[in-house]
Amino acid sequence: MTSAVRSAPARAQPAVTDADFQKFREFFYRKTGIHFDENKRYFVDKRLVDRMQATGATDFRQYFIGLRFESDGQELQHLVNTMTVNETYFLREAYQFDCMSNNLLDELVHTRPAGERLRIWSIPSSTGEEPYSIAMHLLERWPGIHRHDVEILSSDIDTQVLDAAQRGVYSARSVANVPRPWLEKYFRRVGDQEWAISRELVAAVEFSRVNLSDPADTRRFRDVDLIFCRNLLIYFDDVSRRSAAEAMYDALRPGGFVCLGHSESMSRISALYRVRRFADAMVYQKPLNGEAP
Repeated sequence: MTSAVRSAPARAQPAVTDADFQKFREFFYRKTGIHFDENKRYFVDKRLVDRMQATGATDFRQYFIGLRFESDGQELQHLVNTMTVNETYFLREAYQFDCMSNNLLDELVHTRPAGERLRIWSIPSSTGEEPYSIAMHLLERWPGIHRHDVEILSSDIDTQVLDAAQRGVYSARSVANVPRPWLEKYFRRVGDQEWAISRELVAAVEFSRVNLSDPADTRRFRDVDLIFCRNLLIYFDDVSRRSAAEAMYDALRPGGFVCLGHSESMSRISALYRVRRFADAMVYQKPLNGEAP
């Protein structure tokens, strides 16, 4: 005589209610400055459910209580990693790199004591394409690189993309805009469809985790000459944008520059900066001491 074996009922997938979404959205905004519109609801809900299942939470309330009261911040970092979007490629909006090499750096070296290091900060770093593009452009297009010491800093709130940046392995799509001589000089092929950037370039960039909305993270950045902060502020609301603009202002030396993404405008965010128009690009400058914006 045989007996039927009953399988355990499948565990129901946790749900995210409208109230849960609002509560989470406010919490995530306070922590990161990133604001999710209603049209991001499906994106947010799916990733929240993934994290609830990964942590074994049975519902949003249990997960959210654990998130708010955790002592080490590990789950918040997992959440940040899964909620941030990182899609970029080498030499994106390259006209700003042309402006850097043709105008900005030469102006900067003439407004400072001889021999002082230039500091360039790329935020967000994403998976490294931007800071490595900066490094290659300096080596290939700026003659002053042989006379001046340049430090490249790159930061992101997402620790997974920082790890990927330091691995430095990229798809064929990511390197599609890299000139062939640069590709052969600074990369080596890995398999059929991937390219690994030279370890010398990896060593030339100092990566760090930074939340641009957290003063504790940004106050250690000072005396920066040039900031690339492209396509980040579009994820912020007006309050967070102003806060980010002020953090970058504090990080810059007088006379330093900010490059934003093509759809972003500092003029609509903050009156602290001067608009500077060059042949290749429009950028934003922290006035020199004594100058009005």
